[in-house]
Order: sequence, then C-alpha cells, then structure tokens
Amino acid sequence: MRWTPGGESQDIEDRRDDSGGGGFNFGGFHIGIGGFIILLVLSLVFKRNFLSLAGVGGGSNPATQVSRQPDTARDQREQPLVQFVSFVLDDTQRTWTQILAAQGVQYRHAKLVLFRDSIDSACGMAQSASGPFYCPGDEKVYIDLGFYDELKQRFGVPGEFAQAYVLAHEIGHHVQKLIGVEQKVHAAQEQNPRAANQLSVDLELQADCFAGVWGHTTDERKLLDPGEVKEGLDAAAAVGDDRLQRMSTGHVNPETFTHGSSQQRMDWFQKGFSTGDMKECNTFAQ
Repeated sequence: MRWTPGGESQDIEDRRDDSGGGGFNFGGFHIGIGGFIILLVLSLVFKRNFLSLAGVGGGSNPATQVSRQPDTARDQREQPLVQFVSFVLDDTQRTWTQILAAQGVQYRHAKLVLFRDSIDSACGMAQSASGPFYCPGDEKVYIDLGFYDELKQRFGVPGEFAQAYVLAHEIGHHVQKLIGVEQKVHAAQEQNPRAANQLSVDLELQADCFAGVWGHTTDERKLLDPGEVKEGLDAAAAVGDDRLQRMSTGHVNPETFTHGSSQQRMDWFQKGFSTGDMKECNTFAQ
C-alpha cells in the first residue's frame, strides 16, 4: 500500500507491556479484578474465606500484581507495524466519519488496543490465540501484533493489504455498533438461540463487506499497488470457518459456522470493494 510511515495514531492504546488487564496472581493462576471482587463478596456473605480457595488469605500465597518487563527489542521490531496499523486505523475511521455523516450518523472513534498474550476487556479475558476482536462494550479493537506473523506463516497470506483487511473488518464491527445493527443482532440471538449462529455469520459477513467499502476508497485514491486486492481476498478466505475447521479437525460442519465460509467472506468483501456502497452490505437479506 502507498502510505507514508511516521507517527502513531492517537486512538491507539499500547498495552503490550502491561500485565494483561490488571489482574492478580492467586496461588499460581490468574484472575481478573472482577473475579477477586466476586470471591471477596462471597466471603462476606457466607462468612467463609473463599479467597483461601485461590491461595489468598492463608498467609502463604499473597496476591501479587502480575508484572512484565518491557520487551524493548520486540517493541522496536514491531514499530514499523505499529505505524502501519496507525495509518490504517486513522484512514478507516476518517473514511467512516465521512460515509456516516452523509447519512446523518455521527461517527465515534474506536480505540485500538495493542497487547501480548492475553488481555482483559469489557467483553472479558481474551487470549492472543483467539485472534483480533472488537468489543462493543468498550468500543475497542484488540489485537496482538503477532497475529500478522501467523497470518503470513500459518495461512500463507502476506502483504500489507491483507493486514489492513483484518483491522478494517474489526472497524466494520464498530460501524455496526454505531448504526444499531450489533444491538439488534444480539437481541435476536437471545430471542431465538437456534438462529444465533446464522445471525453471527451474517454479522461477520457484513463486517467483511464494510471492510471492502473502505478498500474501495483506497483504490479510488490510488493507494493500492497491483495485486493487493487479491491479498485482501486471500486474507478473507484464510479465516473462513470451513478452512479453519478443516485445518483443526480435518472435517467441516457448516451448522457450527459463526463467521462464514471462505467463499462467502471473499464474496462479501468483493461486493463492498466493487460497489463502495454500505447499503449493498445487507447480509441479513440473503
């Protein structure tokens, strides 16, 4: 992609050297602050030291804040990637500010949280193995930059536009939150649990389409080099449910899909990219 390396987005929260969310180590395992409070409340209500079950209160395993020494060398190696995701983050959010303003919707900036290994979000604890995710509870995107190495090495999808697709997809989920789609889907899933998986697929495919809408604007602005559209399509295909299931279990079960097949993800990304119109991204009407 044609972009100018330089600064860091004001919407980035760098927590790569944090403790993974400010939790505590109790008797050798990690629980968050919320878990500590629950144990404390149970102890008060039932007049029993539930904290001792976690190795606290008996004097032998005091609670300690998990700490991590800054990995300066790794931070320096990742700095070019931090600058790139900063560019993509700012560009996607600037684009959606303009698109939604034309529809009378005010865009509210999401934050991008960089972390390593694990993180405590408003949606609960998450491991880097779960991949990048958007949490509607705090309107933040979370990503361990090591995911991009996995995208390249495990899935065979290199290239900057492939990396950009990942972040643009998550910002697509933020757009869904702002326009009310995410809330409606969540309510529908609670009302009809049997349809929960299909609704999840529809939600994910729409985020793919929204990523394509942003991609359309980069193509219009001549930010893409030849072949980079294929990188985005390859990235969408790489994280299709059928491919992931085949890699992990050797067989595919469409009834358990939550994100859509590789073909579906490519098709909806391509639709957003070719039309540049978010109104064409109504995956729920398919």
